[in-house]
Order: sequence, then C-alpha cells, then structure tokens
Amino acid sequence: MAITVYSKPSCVQCNLTKDLLDSRGMNYKTVDVSKDAKALEFVKGLGYMGAPVVVTEDDHWYGFRPDKIKALAAA
Repeated sequence: MAITVYSKPSCVQCNLTKDLLDSRGMNYKTVDVSKDAKALEFVKGLGYMGAPVVVTEDDHWYGFRPDKIKALAAA
C-alpha cells in the first residue's frame, strides 16, 4: 500500500504520525511541503492548510490520527 506523509520541519503532529507508522513497520514516503511547492499546492487542493497530510491509495486525512494508522496497519 502506498502511503505518503506531507509534512514540514518542527511539526509535532508530523513527527508523531511518522513515529507511529515506523512503530507499525509501515513503509511510507515523506514529502516536505516547505521545500516542494507542487506538493504544497497538491495538499491545498485536497482542502488542507496544515500538516501532516497523509495520503493513501483510498483515503487522505489531516493531523495525527492514530485510529486511521491502526486501521491501515490492520488492512
């Protein structure tokens, strides 16, 4: 399953999200929206104005969402 975490430096929720994905042994790609203008526009196009934004094959969400990550790990 493809997972992308759109994040920015010094973002507590971003770090928590990545730490939980790591602890579940899940592979993901990280994109820094502070350095990638196209990624920032993509995230804004989804309707989000903050980070992290997690995008999977079937879903996307904003913020630290342990419930969503646990559901991904169980799938």
